[in-house]
Amino acid sequence: MGLLSQLATLPLAPVRSVAWVLERTLDAAEQEYYDPEPVERELAELERALLAGEISEETFDRREDELLDRLEEIRAHAQGTDI
Repeated sequence: MGLLSQLATLPLAPVRSVAWVLERTLDAAEQEYYDPEPVERELAELERALLAGEISEETFDRREDELLDRLEEIRAHAQGTDI
């Protein structure tokens, strides 16, 4: 970028900075949202609760279906496909 271009676009620098921060924030949020580890941990905790008698079979089945759907969504995102 030449000196004249930099001087001409200098007033836009704060806007570019904010856009950069927003992009990084969105990237971090997406990475956290599509991380399968918390879902897998919750599945393990759900199974532990069922085996300990803390939840009913119906509750387990309903919640397990929700978590497996979420894992499917995460895997589809990782492969770049939509469900």
